[in-house]
Amino acid sequence: MRRLTVAGRLFVTALILAALYFGFRMLGGNELLRKMAPARETTEQTDETGSPTLPSAGPEGTSSEQSSAAAPQVTASADRAGFAYTPPAPTNGRLKGVVELGASGFNSFIINLDRQKNWKLEKAEFGNSLVLENMASDFDIREGLKKYIAGMLDYGVNGRDIHFVVSSGAVKAENTQKIIRALKSLNYVVNTVTPEQEGKYALRSVLPAQYENSAFVTDIGSGNTKISWKEGERISAIETYGSKYYQNNTSDETVYNGVKEQASKIPSDNRKTCFIIGGVPFELAKQVRNGKERYTVLNAPSGYKGDNAKNKAGLTIYKAIADATGCNQFVFDWDANFTIGFLLSLPQA
Repeated sequence: MRRLTVAGRLFVTALILAALYFGFRMLGGNELLRKMAPARETTEQTDETGSPTLPSAGPEGTSSEQSSAAAPQVTASADRAGFAYTPPAPTNGRLKGVVELGASGFNSFIINLDRQKNWKLEKAEFGNSLVLENMASDFDIREGLKKYIAGMLDYGVNGRDIHFVVSSGAVKAENTQKIIRALKSLNYVVNTVTPEQEGKYALRSVLPAQYENSAFVTDIGSGNTKISWKEGERISAIETYGSKYYQNNTSDETVYNGVKEQASKIPSDNRKTCFIIGGVPFELAKQVRNGKERYTVLNAPSGYKGDNAKNKAGLTIYKAIADATGCNQFVFDWDANFTIGFLLSLPQA
């Protein structure tokens, strides 16, 4: 048999490939490919450059899957309503800064405040301990404070509009006294406040005008809890146990009864809504927050499980207040702080 030429062999190969192609189509090959395609697309997604994408980063660099696995077990209840309120925005405002001094660090806030006392949070820092990390001497603290203050000045706050407030729970701490001395050497006034003043400042920062006759305010701190409300032009504020009461070997029962007794003083007309702030409410709100909403309605106390001693203690306080008042709408404000209320109490220049 004569050997095929190169052209002949190519022709035969083409016929075989064509036969295989049409045979594959007749046997349902296209349908099979369509079924396979989605599975491949879902197992490997690519970005605009064609490179595979990774899970989005969650807090502190963890992936979204890791964040979900590590998140608290409590989730928002199906019937938990949102809080539809938008505070009035400041008009022609001015930047004001305030720093809350604690024994282990600072919380600082910069707000835009207008003459009508409307305000908007521009920047917040929590638990900043940079000044305390290398406090070998008063000189080190003073230099650290200068850098800290410079950061607020660089943001646009006038030096005369930076204020320092010592919380009632931190005023006796040795570290706080060192900072107070250093600030005074820099010609800054350091404001100390009583628990009653803290409660009144908290109310100024968080309570909307239209809720003054129907709501009260709770600030659950580590050293104490402040409860306040307004009757006409008069602001009342009372103090009770804080969320670290267990460090003093105080029992849950004693705290529950004590807080409940104090909360029972709230007038019945002011018990419809509670605006709540503080460390433990912050932890509870994180578990049910919807996106970046400013106001988060908490679940009932029974809807949470404390994952450490402080949160368990805070839940005891929360439950006592809820039981004493019958209030079922506790609204956490992500922007408010009693030191902002201090700024609101100052006369406008």
